[in-house]
Formats: sequence, C-alpha cells, structure tokens
Amino acid sequence: MVTSEYNEWWSKRVNDNILRSRKEDVRSIEEYLQVVSYVDIQKLETEKWRKEKIRLIKTWTA
Repeated sequence: MVTSEYNEWWSKRVNDNILRSRKEDVRSIEEYLQVVSYVDIQKLETEKWRKEKIRLIKTWTA
C-alpha cells in the first residue's frame, strides 16, 4: 500500500527529472540551421583540403 506522502514525493521526483527549457536556452530553427550549415561547410572545406594534401604528397613522391 502506498501512502499519499510517498505518492507526492514520487511524482515530484519524476517531474524534477524532466528537463524544462528556459527561454534564453532555446534557439530558433533559423539559428539552429545556420549552425548546422556552418558545420557542414567546415566539413566540406576540411575534406577538400585533405584530398588536396594527399594529391600533393602523391605528386612529390612520384
């Protein structure tokens, strides 16, 4: 049998574990997409640089 105090304690504990977003912590979808596209651009530039480096190494050793 569960007491009402235990039931209140348990529901409070469960609810305390649920993250609530604060207004200042939430990004708009536009901001999120800008960050994602920036990261994608950085990945593409890094891959391009890596391929060019490999190509140059191959020409130097040939």
